[in-house]
Amino acid sequence: MTKLVSNGFTRRGLLGAFAATALVAAPTCSNAFGILRGAGDVRRIRMYSGRTGESIDTIYWIEGKYVPEALNEITYFMRDWRSDATKDIDPRTVDIAAATHRLLDISEPYLLLSGYRTEKTNALLRSKSRRVAQNSLHMKAQAADLRLRSRSVSQVYRAATACGAGGVGKYSRSNFVHMDCGPIRTWGG
Repeated sequence: MTKLVSNGFTRRGLLGAFAATALVAAPTCSNAFGILRGAGDVRRIRMYSGRTGESIDTIYWIEGKYVPEALNEITYFMRDWRSDATKDIDPRTVDIAAATHRLLDISEPYLLLSGYRTEKTNALLRSKSRRVAQNSLHMKAQAADLRLRSRSVSQVYRAATACGAGGVGKYSRSNFVHMDCGPIRTWGG
């Protein structure tokens, strides 16, 4: 029986995305620190922010356990850059983004357009676009808007959808894909 993880996506679906890409990930992580060599289940996320000029390239999961220090770095990196406010990023969102990245078989980092948003920032964005949800999962630190230079929005959207986890939105005109760890759903496809 498949175990449902909270918010409706299956653990099997998400783990399947990682298992299907394990061979792709092995060369990527082979140069990691000695303690990581030979690790069977290693997850990595790479992103940069055009807003802050910051980059992150971190292994955040080793052998079935999240690395707290790495999650803290990810939380800070994905902060609301307008106010410098942070909220602990839900690691399931990072899992979806990392699994999507592996399925795309690339080393290029994501461009993070939006991670955590304060209510004030969300209201500001909502005043400019009706496509911004009033109760956005960005305000719960459960969503990310991401872009890749070397892949089309459609390619990223299809890979994220193939993970079978959370919400995936395709924003072709704005050139990004929304990924969140809420209930399984898709839009814009």
